[in-house]
Amino acid sequence: MGRETKKTNMIWIMADQLRADMVGCNGDPNVHTPNIDALAQEGVNFYRAVSTYPLCCPARGTMLTGIYPNRCTLGHEYRMPVDQKTIANVLSEAGYHTAWIGKWHLDGAHEHMGRIAFHHVPKQRRGGFDYWMGYENNNSQFDCYVHGGGEGFGEISPRKLEGYETDCLTDIFLRYLEKRPKDKPFFAVLSVQPPHNPYVAPERNRNYRGEELKLRPNMLPEMPPYEEFNGRMRANLANAYAMIENYDENVGRIVDYLKENGLYEDTVILFFSDHGDAHGAHGQERKTNPLEESIRVPFIVGGKRLSENPELAGIRMPHVLATIDIAPTSLGLLGIRIPKEWEGCDYSLLCHRKSNSFSYPTSAYIQNIIPEHHTHSVELPWRGVVTMDGWKYVCLEGTPWMLFDLNQDPYELRNMALCGIAREKRAELHRQLEGWLERTGDKFILPKINFRNDLYEDTRETFGYPYYEEDDGI
Repeated sequence: MGRETKKTNMIWIMADQLRADMVGCNGDPNVHTPNIDALAQEGVNFYRAVSTYPLCCPARGTMLTGIYPNRCTLGHEYRMPVDQKTIANVLSEAGYHTAWIGKWHLDGAHEHMGRIAFHHVPKQRRGGFDYWMGYENNNSQFDCYVHGGGEGFGEISPRKLEGYETDCLTDIFLRYLEKRPKDKPFFAVLSVQPPHNPYVAPERNRNYRGEELKLRPNMLPEMPPYEEFNGRMRANLANAYAMIENYDENVGRIVDYLKENGLYEDTVILFFSDHGDAHGAHGQERKTNPLEESIRVPFIVGGKRLSENPELAGIRMPHVLATIDIAPTSLGLLGIRIPKEWEGCDYSLLCHRKSNSFSYPTSAYIQNIIPEHHTHSVELPWRGVVTMDGWKYVCLEGTPWMLFDLNQDPYELRNMALCGIAREKRAELHRQLEGWLERTGDKFILPKINFRNDLYEDTRETFGYPYYEEDDGI
């Protein structure tokens, strides 16, 4: 079959709770992901990408709108503003047929009101997509229900998928590609719940054993009182890897379809996740914390060749692209004007490997506005910056919390937030964080710092301690 369109199509392949290092191309020693790795080997891998807000609903609202969570989707089970322009609206206006298949989690439904799997998302709250087949939220991968439709596709009430969620949603995605209007370019999103907990995978993918996994150095030691914790984390990790392997198989199915139907060279593929998963690092589980395992996400641009020089394939970009930058970068890759109210950055020129004088952000702003109360993760609001030169600075309300030199300490084993040795860097990053709050209209309360000596105000007055320029002799 010949190519059906000369315009560039775009596909988002979106995971939930997949952290950056848990794919082979980013160095994971345990998992088998040949199809995801192939996308990275042929395209561009932003290996230091971060989640603007490591929690499902806010991250998703930001991805679709290019607007920071404090002005869009504030927290868990918060509805995305109905009148907020999404990337689907922009692309529909540009002549694209748009489709969303899978997890939505932007309609503000609450679990305490009944199982969200049966919640119906009305047409006017589906983000402007021409075709929408999905569900609000569902944490049961073998008991997944979808509803929706679109013009020319009909509308269906919730129906149960006959099989594992990722496999079945990929089936629906491929059917959409087959039946879509052929007179338009397409923008299609596949959004699946795995590898989000509960950590359950098809039997064919359960090839991982917790006791055989190579763990990160910041996992708790396997001794009392953490023996039960580590056993649970190893089991969860093994099952999460099985879920990722299953997802990789389905990525391969999509790529094969595009190649078999003459669409691969006309389609840009973005592979990413909304946030990561601590999986036991520092004794934390899941997300909402600013640790590397929670905030780092894969972000790979593959598919259509973006550079005429084949030697530039497989490039690894060190820029701290954030999930707020996904929509603007997508429009940039398609050559479509970005709405002026969007706050994210367009990284498309880097994907095209074009030299330019554009000044990219030197840091990414990360938020936790209204925390989701996970038992083994952070339940307080925080704000932070992650810099391109390898530093992270995070504050709780009114107090510093984390300061890490990720170049020397990638597993965050030495927190220097209150150490005098990092006084200058702390002041520098604090100024950056202040700038981000001002730029985004965020009303979060930062600690007050006297930059003359970088002591938090009131410290000497409260405790009556003298201040010394040198530590020697104190």
